Amino acid sequence: MLKIDRPIIVEGKYDKIKLSSFIDGTIIDIGGFSFFSNREKKEFIKKLAEKKGIIVLTDSDSAGFKIRNFIRSIAGDENITNVYIPDVYGKEKRKDKWSAEGKLGVEGIDEKTLSECLKKAGLVSDNSDCPEKFENGRKLTPSDLFSDSVTGSPNSADLRKRLLKNLGLPEHLSANQMIKFINSYLSYDEYAEALKKAKSDF
Repeated sequence: MLKIDRPIIVEGKYDKIKLSSFIDGTIIDIGGFSFFSNREKKEFIKKLAEKKGIIVLTDSDSAGFKIRNFIRSIAGDENITNVYIPDVYGKEKRKDKWSAEGKLGVEGIDEKTLSECLKKAGLVSDNSDCPEKFENGRKLTPSDLFSDSVTGSPNSADLRKRLLKNLGLPEHLSANQMIKFINSYLSYDEYAEALKKAKSDF
């Protein structure tokens, strides 16, 4: 079991069931889009974030990012640690059809991958991989993305999509979110290596 000291916010009950099978910690199911109109639950999440900080783990599709951004709007970016699952295409076992974007949600991702995502976000205790490892290293900047053609060029969208895939991050991640994640939990060298591979794939 992985011990996580902050509450993990997930979209639905099946996500909670999946995480509960290998995580020792508080996992809160917000009930998907119903959360948007649930005043009591919104207030609860806001207070929890301010008091302890929260971890947000949603699906990697556009609906998951809409929920993630809504949580950020009420809880404050400074109180949130974002955990991102990679884009994995497939169908959850309990469902008859694929999702609209054809991606597995949190419930469909295997335990090993989920554990690696938590570790990448600095949430699993392991001194060799703590975020401070890169504290004094070179930081990625918006100018880097522009000069590397990840933003501001005709092929930027395709390149960014390939880059995110190579980093094991979802395609809906914005450029600013990507910069923040890389500077917090990866290194500039890892970014550069993933970018090199993305450009070679064109």
